[in-house]
Formats: sequence, C-alpha cells, structure tokens
Amino acid sequence: MNFDNTSNTLDLKGTIIKTGLHIILTTDEDDLRPVYFSGNFNDWDTQDKEFVMEKIGSGLYHFKFTHDFDYPETLLYKFTKGDWSEVEIDRNGNRTENRSTKKHTGIQNEHVSRWRKNWLPFKPSYLPQVLLISDEFEITELNRTRKIWALLPHDYDTSHESYPVMYLQDAQNLFNENTEYGNWEIDKKLAVMSEYKIGKIIIIAIEHAEEDRLKEYNVGKTILGKGQGKKYIRFVTKTLKPFVDTNFRTKTDRANTGIGGSSMGALISIFSGLRYPKVFGKLMIFSPSLWVKPDMKIKVDEDVTEDTKIYLYAGGDESDTMIEHVKKFKDRAIANEFVKDKMKINLSINKEGKHNETYWSDEFPKAIEWLFFNTKDN
Repeated sequence: MNFDNTSNTLDLKGTIIKTGLHIILTTDEDDLRPVYFSGNFNDWDTQDKEFVMEKIGSGLYHFKFTHDFDYPETLLYKFTKGDWSEVEIDRNGNRTENRSTKKHTGIQNEHVSRWRKNWLPFKPSYLPQVLLISDEFEITELNRTRKIWALLPHDYDTSHESYPVMYLQDAQNLFNENTEYGNWEIDKKLAVMSEYKIGKIIIIAIEHAEEDRLKEYNVGKTILGKGQGKKYIRFVTKTLKPFVDTNFRTKTDRANTGIGGSSMGALISIFSGLRYPKVFGKLMIFSPSLWVKPDMKIKVDEDVTEDTKIYLYAGGDESDTMIEHVKKFKDRAIANEFVKDKMKINLSINKEGKHNETYWSDEFPKAIEWLFFNTKDN
C-alpha cells in the first residue's frame, strides 16, 4: 500500500457531510483502469457510469452516494475494473465474498489486494476434465476423420447432474498451450466460472481440417469457391450430437444446445443455427467472416416456439469492415418483426479488439454466461 495516501484520507474524512454513505477504497495493485462499484443497488452492473469511483491518489478511490439514494436494507457490493473478468480478488488470488454494510451515512473503508485480469488467475482444482473422445472420429459425411475433445465440469465424475452443451470449432486454438497463434484458454476460463458458480457446461471441441478448413466451414458457392459446409453441419447435427448425448450426461433440448466459433468457425456456426434451429438454440459468434457470404438470408422456422439467443462479438481493429458487417447482420436478423420476436441478440464490440485468440478468450466467459446462465430478459 502507498502510505503517502494517509494524509489524503484524513483530509477527505474531515470534509464529509453526514448525509449519505461515503466509500473509501484503497488498493495495493493500481493501474489506469477505472474502478466501478457494483451491487444489489444497480443490478450488479459492472459498467454503470453512475457508480464509477473517483481516483484521488495512487491506490486511493472514493464514492459518495447522493443524499436521496434509495438504500436496500443491506447493501451488497463488489469492486471491479469494469467487468467480472476484472473483479477484485484477495492477496492469494482467491475470489472474495460479497461485501456488505447496513450503513446509510458516514464512512465505509474498504481495501482490495489484487484484481483479476482477463478472468485470470484460476484455481487448478476447478479445471475441467479434458477427455479425448477420439483422435480419429469418423466423419462419414466427408469421408475423413477428426480429433474431437470433450471438456467436462471438474466434478463431473462425482455428480449426477446433466449439463448444457456448446459445440466449438477450431479446437486446436481453444486450450492447446503449444498452438502457433495462442489459444482461448477456455479450460482456465471454465475453471474461474466454476469457482464463481456462474454455471457448468460441457464443451465439445472439434478440430478443424487443416488445409481443408476453409472448405469445411464454407457453405454453398461463395467467393471462396464451393464449400463442404452443409456436409460438415450435417455431421455435427446428425452424427456427433447423438453420440455426445448418448455417452455424456447432457441436456439435449435446443435451449441447452449451442454452437459457436470465431472467424470462419463463426460463419459455419451461423449456418448451423439457421439450418437446424430445432437443434441449436444458442449461437456464439465471434468475428464472423461475413464477407464470404454478404447476402446471407436469415429465416426463422415458424415451428420453433422458443427464442434463439445469439452472442455476437466484433473487434474494431480487425478489419475496415468487420463492425459494419456485424451490425448489418444484426439489423437484417431483426428487420422482420417475426424474426425479431424469435431472436435475442447481444452485440458486443471492443473498439480495440484484434482478430486473434486473446480477444476471443476474453469474450468467451461473457458469452457462455449470457447464452446459458443469464435468466434476465436481455
């Protein structure tokens, strides 16, 4: 801690009017990210500009509630750097419990030792079980084989629960530490989600076809040529999903089944959701290669009575057209009133985001939480 702040704190206390609660926060680990105050008073919103703390010194922040603030009986809260991926942790990297106070006036002194960065650190005991389903899983639809993995909740063997399932493309880049371009670190992110009791899920990770990747993830005739995507989608839907549902404790309905990926893997995931809406109720779409099929038609099966949830992400530093394409896709998706009523789309844009695994890694837990474990109507 920076002890030079002592005089600042004393001066601050001397100026407080005894109407409303004043939070004084010190932290050992300081940087340029703003500190937000989130709790049961603002629906735990981590980027509520009404509750950003003012920095008054190195490692020293304060927040003053307005005189007419409507306090809950017990104020519950946490401090973040603007997201749950950057929430406070203790000196040993452990999660902290919700803070609380019944005060409505005076001073509440708080201290944060450390902050998470991009959801890390993680606890090894919460890491998912990584199971190689097969290194030569037969894809009869394409007359080839593929390596496929299952990431099971850390306590899968000791529980009797059934779990939702997310099918992800490009498994080589999801949790492999030796990959050329880095990886999403989904195993570590799932560990943090389990520790925070956000929710447990089974991930089925399908490796891509190396030199035939673009063919498999391309549907129909596009600027990339004639694709094999329809056959690939049929494999995931008609062959792989039944195998997974037979061999693992899964929730098999569309509301608990998702598909996702990034770039071309995101494009094939969009096509999967559109072609089989009765199978996939959740789509995780990161930086989709929409330039391949800019005239994509979006239709909704009128027999599907439940919503399709789409988490749509794009980075501002990926290409000149990425954000434009993604916004147009969203606009087309909700242009028809019937479609609008059947789709819930969460659009997430990082203006500094690049087209790589680091940014998709950061977005992954947010997408999983919103798609599967967020019960709010948003």
